[in-house]
Formats: sequence, C-alpha cells, structure tokens
Amino acid sequence: MKLSPAADRFAVARRVFFASLAFAWTLHAADAPKQLRAGAAASNITPPLGAGIVGSGTSSLASVHIHDELFARCLVLDNGPAPAGRLAIVVCDNLHATRPVYDLAKEFIVKETGLPADHVLISATHTHSGPSAMGAYGFTWGAPLDDYQKFMARRIADGVRRALNNLEPARIGWGAGSVPQHVFNRRWHMQPGTPLPNPVGGTDRVLMNPGVHNPKLLEPAGPVDPQVSFVSVQATNGRPIALLGNYSLHYVGGVGAFHISADYFGMFCDRIQQLLGADRQDPPFVGMMSNGTSGDVNNVDVRGPSVRRVPYEQMRNVANDVAVEVIRVHKTIQHQDWVPLAAAMTELPLAVRKPTPAMLERARVVLAAPDKVKLVHRREVDYAGRLVALKDWPEKVSVPLQVLRIGELGIATTPFETFAETGLEIKARSPFKSTFTIELANGWMSYLATPRQHEQGGYETWHGTGLVENGASVKMVNALMELFERTK
Repeated sequence: MKLSPAADRFAVARRVFFASLAFAWTLHAADAPKQLRAGAAASNITPPLGAGIVGSGTSSLASVHIHDELFARCLVLDNGPAPAGRLAIVVCDNLHATRPVYDLAKEFIVKETGLPADHVLISATHTHSGPSAMGAYGFTWGAPLDDYQKFMARRIADGVRRALNNLEPARIGWGAGSVPQHVFNRRWHMQPGTPLPNPVGGTDRVLMNPGVHNPKLLEPAGPVDPQVSFVSVQATNGRPIALLGNYSLHYVGGVGAFHISADYFGMFCDRIQQLLGADRQDPPFVGMMSNGTSGDVNNVDVRGPSVRRVPYEQMRNVANDVAVEVIRVHKTIQHQDWVPLAAAMTELPLAVRKPTPAMLERARVVLAAPDKVKLVHRREVDYAGRLVALKDWPEKVSVPLQVLRIGELGIATTPFETFAETGLEIKARSPFKSTFTIELANGWMSYLATPRQHEQGGYETWHGTGLVENGASVKMVNALMELFERTK
C-alpha cells in the first residue's frame, strides 16, 4: 500500500528521531564512567569419608574425619564487553592436580559461559591433608581421570558459573604486607662429612627438613619471600565480595590423625571474613588464599625453640597473623571503580629429565626384590617406581604459563612447586608496580629448582621429584616476562 505524502513524511521523521536517539545514547555511553563488575562463589570439593589422604606421599591413608570442608573458591572480574573483558580466578583446596583436571574444567567453563580458556586461572593450595587429584595411576603418563578428578573439574566449573551469576557493580584494590615469622627455607647446608645419599644413585650437598636443633646444621641453602599480597573486591557500597591472598608458604600441617583439612589456607579464608565483618552475607563473601613460590619453604624454624602444639594450633596462628597483616594494609589502600584487565598464555616446551640406563637398571633390581636388596635410602623403592614410570614419558612436555593484569598489578603463574628465589626474581623483573606469583596453577608438573640449586642436590632436585630440565626456571621466568609485556 502506497503511503500518503503526510504519512510518508511522518515515517521519515520517525526514522530520523530514532536514529538521533540512538546516536545520542551512543555518545552518552561513551561518556559514561566505566564500571567494574565482580562476583564470587565457593564450590564444595570435599570427598566422602574414607577417601585417601596424600600428606604422607601416598593415598593409602583412609580419612576418618573431616575437620573442615574443602572448596574451589572462585572470583570473576568483568570490566567490559564479555567475554574478552572477563577474568576468572579459582583456588582449590588440594595438594595439586594434573593438568587434564583443569583442562576439563576449562572445557566446561568455555562451553557453558563463553569465557576464553586463557582468561581462566585455576590453582591448588597444597594442603597435605586432602585427597589426591593426581589420579589413581600416579606418575603414569596419559592416564585417564578418576572419579574424584572428574568431580573436582565439574565443581570448579560450577563455581565459576555461580560467580558469574553473582556479578554486580564493584570496586577493586590491592596491596602487600610482610609476615616473615612463619617462612623458613627448608633446604640446609650441612657440616662437611655429613653423609647425604639420595634414592636415585647420587650424593647431595643439602638436606631438606634436617630436623630441629640438628647439630650438623650450617646455613639455609636459599632465601624466603615473606611478602603477603592480596586483591580486595568490594561492592560499590563497600560490602566485601572477595579477597584473594597470596603467601609463599608450602603448608603448615599438624592436623588430627587421618583428618581432611584445608590447612591454614582455609583458616585464613575464615579469619579474613571475620576481620572484614563479612559474615552471613547474601551473596556470601569468598576468602581465597593462593600459594606463592614455596617449593623450598616451610613453617619449621629448625633453630628455634621446640614447641609442643595441639592439632590445628599452628595453622590458626599462621592464618591469624597473615590475616591481621592483610587487614592492616587493607585499611590503607584505595579501591577503584574500574581497572584494565588482561590475560596472556603460552606453552613452554621443556625437556623431561629421563632416568639414565644405570638408574633404570638399579630401579628394576630394587622393584624385583626390595626385601633382598640393601637400600641406600629409605625412599629408594618409591623412587624406583617413579624412575620406571618416567621412561615412558615423552622427551618433552608442554608447560602452560599464564599471566593476568589487574590494573597495575601483575599476576604470574607456574605449574610447579617453585623455589622462593624464582618468585623473588619474577617480582624484581616484572614491569608492573605490584606483582605476585601463584604456583601449582593450571596443572602440576613437579618441583622447579633453579640451576644453582640443582648443583646442590636435595629432595626437590631428584629424578622423579624435579621432572624437567635443570635450566627450566630460567626459561620460565623469561617467558613470563614476555607474557607480561603482552598485557601492558
């Protein structure tokens, strides 16, 4: 039907009006202040009673009690068009997990939320009083996921989805304090002549965990990092949404017999919630504590006084001291309504430290008749099994490295139990004003000693403990610096 001249003029005027309105709205949106959004959630990943506890180095100790629940604690930040403007950070109460566990979780997250996989950071705390997420086959390369690993992956993805459901206008700030009284390098030089055989056929120059008041102690073999860093996220009215802490302490321990516990990491989350006054909120506040670079750091002062403690006492001491320091610094920081967010990820190829023919021959002899062989080390049978399994590993592995940028804060990741001196180097070389490193991220590979520490030997450097080439830490730090540059 042909319109009358008057109707035609009205239609043209209407189109012009709505076009002008759309143009005005575009200008308004461009001028409107940017607003960060954030959401957090915690998914329970506690296994049933009877699940194995890995603190002894095996999963053969059946749990009889759950002292405190284990969680995958999730935080999502959103500063613009989804999904590119979003980051997700997940910290799991677990010793460590194989990369396929986290890869499966990311598959769920990508499919169900659209978040890019390289914008999702998943790590473990390193509690020694939880179930294994390494699978039933341990060091076997390419082993299928077991039931707990699949369960954990599903719950991680659920937590990220729930955090996205909780997105709301937010503001963010970060800071760092110092808690030196709880971190000690656990690798020690011993007096000349101290026998230090290792289970893979060599002799070490340093000893891990030499024991309190050992008369043969000389000096620690490396530094510690006493810094506690944190990221604080609030609603625009000041209500706490989440706080992510980072401290370079392996774990504390001292649990009840056969108890499952999140260690001091979980206790910090509870304590920081109390100190922030964030109890009984809706949606709930989520405290998070990630592990820094603590592959050679523990909570034992071998030259300090001998103290008898009841179970969980020292965990609470550490959690409280770290939380109190975070709150002290938290009072001084400025939260911002919007900050740039970015992520970058790469795969770093590294050579696997394969056992020598002599190591394999000895390992087969030990495994064939462990009761008839004179063992050179109390863990020789355990490491013989690892050496035999390592022969079937590929010559090279691809290691995931990831960095996040949150304003002028840089977060580096490593899938290793990384030495403190490497974390200190990352902080010193970072292009950002503030930086911290989350270890055991996006999978677990092994310990990562520096080349200097490899020369000293010790538990963390043995074949079967340190699985990648001796110079891997150097390559990793250089790769992380390149990733940081990509996010600036």
